[in-house]
Amino acid sequence: MHFDQRTQTALREVAGLSTAEIRAVSEAVVEATAADADRIEAFFDGRATVYSDMDLAHASTDYPEHTVDYLDLFTHADDIRGYLRFETWGVAVEGGRVLSEDVVELSLGATVHDRVRFAADRDAL
Repeated sequence: MHFDQRTQTALREVAGLSTAEIRAVSEAVVEATAADADRIEAFFDGRATVYSDMDLAHASTDYPEHTVDYLDLFTHADDIRGYLRFETWGVAVEGGRVLSEDVVELSLGATVHDRVRFAADRDAL
């Protein structure tokens, strides 16, 4: 089950949920996480170029352009993890969410340590 013991106890006490209901909520969270991961991968799939609001030291624009090699995500409970590879570098993905059909946000790991929005065109940012 997705929820730890403290959360399960709180759901029983505050919301009056049964074990079966808590299990159903847990499964819904896992399914929603997997669906979001699929939507994020679909956003990057087949796109050679994306734009971001990533703060890059040597960028000549507020919304730099990135050539995408691949995005590989996996899920565990409510976690989305993986790796985003650009043309010349890559970064670990430590979370993500869909903001719209045109914009996704990824929490990126070491070397970036920030939430970064990605869009198919600069105007969407």
